[in-house]
Amino acid sequence: MGNSKIYSNAKSALFDIKSGQSIMSGGFGLCGIAENCIDALTKIDVKDLTIISNNIGNSGRGLVKILIQDKIKKAYCSYVGGNPDLEKRMLDQSIEVELIPQGTFSERIRAAGLGIRAFYTPTGYGTLIAEGKDVKEFDKPCILEEALHADFAIIKAQKADLYGNLWFKETARNFSPLMAMAAQTTIVEVEELVDLGDISPEDIHLPGLFVQRVFVGSNYKNDIEFLKLEDKS
Repeated sequence: MGNSKIYSNAKSALFDIKSGQSIMSGGFGLCGIAENCIDALTKIDVKDLTIISNNIGNSGRGLVKILIQDKIKKAYCSYVGGNPDLEKRMLDQSIEVELIPQGTFSERIRAAGLGIRAFYTPTGYGTLIAEGKDVKEFDKPCILEEALHADFAIIKAQKADLYGNLWFKETARNFSPLMAMAAQTTIVEVEELVDLGDISPEDIHLPGLFVQRVFVGSNYKNDIEFLKLEDKS
């Protein structure tokens, strides 16, 4: 590939993912998930992955595809709703799950991208979230939360140019830019690959500095990313 960031497909872009590694996966519910990367992971012989994602898929879609293959050892996420497969594995203790308040979740990822090792927050004080964590008194009691890093980030954007500058469609952006900054290697699947300069500087949501690999995806479902109106004509 030389110095090019452009790869032919998900399989080629995920060539060096190995068992035991950590992966951040963008998306909120099923909005903005890296569908092609997740499908590729179902075909790669890996296990004991640590997944950092707002939710581990739901309704049989998204990351639940690798969950039911027993490829996930630990998950950091914000909620379990709509995912009976994750609920079952939590109850039988076949997977370790750290549930994190959503604001704390995003801030732990952001902190990693900015080089901040840890921070104090009042969120979770006095609950199970605070167990074993350092507490300091500011204007109110706060608990210490550590930054979340990952070996890889798999994210989806609407557009990328040849340098890897990204433009996301509306709320499909969600956690993805933060994850790209917090991971050692960021793999991006896009719906459109454009020439340098086609994305105006003021419209770049994530600079290519944080992107190592890009490929054009295919067969997107996009179930909740686009408004669909009934044709009554």
